[in-house]
Amino acid sequence: MRIKAETIHEISINKSRFICYLERVNNEAEAKTYIKKIKKLHPKANHYCYAFIIDQDLQRSNDDHEPSGTAGLPMLQVLRQNKMDNICAVVVRYFGGILLGSGGLIRAYSKSVSTTLDIAVLYETITYQRYTLNIDYSLTNTIEFLLKDTIIEQKDYQDIVSYQFCTTDEALIFKINELTGGKYQPVLIGNVEIEKIINN
Repeated sequence: MRIKAETIHEISINKSRFICYLERVNNEAEAKTYIKKIKKLHPKANHYCYAFIIDQDLQRSNDDHEPSGTAGLPMLQVLRQNKMDNICAVVVRYFGGILLGSGGLIRAYSKSVSTTLDIAVLYETITYQRYTLNIDYSLTNTIEFLLKDTIIEQKDYQDIVSYQFCTTDEALIFKINELTGGKYQPVLIGNVEIEKIINN
C-alpha cells in the first residue's frame, strides 16, 4: 500500500499539538530530505519524531528526545499494520505543558499517524494480465457480461468486435474459451501494473 500525495493532519491532546506529515518516498535519501524539510517548517517545535518504510528490508524510526520507544516505534507500527511501503511519517510536537506519560505518548503518536492515514488517499499496485480478444458480433452481449469486472482499455467495432482488456482472473480466460468452444481465445500480450485506489 502506498500514499498518493502528501497528507497533513493535526490533533491536540492535553494542550500539546501533534502535526503529522505523510509523504511518499522512494529511498532513504528522500526520506531524510523530507524530514529536514518539515523541521524547517517548524523551527520552534519541541520534537520531530519520524518513521519511514521503503520496503520490508529498510525501515527506520526516531523518537527525537521523547522517552525511548514512545514515538518513532509506535508510528512505525501503525505504518506496518496498514501494510505501507514507500512512505515517510513525521510528527511535529509542540509541547503544551502537560506530561502525557509513556502510555499517553504512545497513544498520541500512534493516533496522529493513524488519523492522518484515515484521510489520505491510498493505493496499491496490482499486476494485471493484458489480453486482446476478437469475437463475432453475435457474442457481444455475452462476452461483455463476462468482462464486466475487467478493465476494458479498448473496444473496436469493425468486421469483428475487438477488445483489449486487463484482468487478474485466470478463470475468466477458461470461461471465454469454454463459451466459444475454443473458437475465440483471448491472446495474452503482456503484464501491466495498474494503481488501484483503496480508500477515498
